[in-house]
Amino acid sequence: EGMKVKMLRILFSVISTIWHVVASWTWDAQDETCGICRMAFDVWGACNHAFHLHCILKWVNSQTSQAHCPMCRREWQFKA
Repeated sequence: EGMKVKMLRILFSVISTIWHVVASWTWDAQDETCGICRMAFDVWGACNHAFHLHCILKWVNSQTSQAHCPMCRREWQFKA
């Protein structure tokens, strides 16, 4: 019985190192308000990420050099 347990542990170890889990997450906002603070998304970047005006202004002002989108790190530009 001890040998079977050792073999199962080795087999599990091999299988768990071969199996690689990959996941992705996307934000599919159906409406234009934040689910937490209920404020509308005020501004969109050229990269199409949406933010509350107060949030993105705080982020942009905290950057020491060129401001970047907090989501994709592209140079931040307000969408015209």
